[in-house]
Amino acid sequence: MASAGWYGVRCVFRWPHEDEGLYEENVTVWRAASFDEAIAEAEAEARDYANATDGAYLDFAQAYFIGAEPLAEGSEVFSLMRTSALPAEEYVTRHFDTGHERQGQVDPDRAGRRIRGRSGGGADAKRP
Repeated sequence: MASAGWYGVRCVFRWPHEDEGLYEENVTVWRAASFDEAIAEAEAEARDYANATDGAYLDFAQAYFIGAEPLAEGSEVFSLMRTSALPAEEYVTRHFDTGHERQGQVDPDRAGRRIRGRSGGGADAKRP
């Protein structure tokens, strides 16, 4: 289903200059007429980004339709749901908190436990 509006597109990169495998997930926002157009725009930018920074774009993009309304503070820009038989804590550890992320903890007095990414835009992730 093609819908004009805003899309969040996640692309994956590999940084070959690191001794250990370093990967980056990058979510960008695009105004487009369809999923295909949003992915094409994101992939063109991803290739430019990888070429300019000595990285490798892994030709992997996932898109999320945000909606046609203008973006506002707190707008969800990407969401991915998957089925898993893993218990909640093991699921989070396996997919998001392996211990190898480049991130640091933010003020523990803030609501909930927050972890801040150090690469890209530095988005926060909330963990109970």
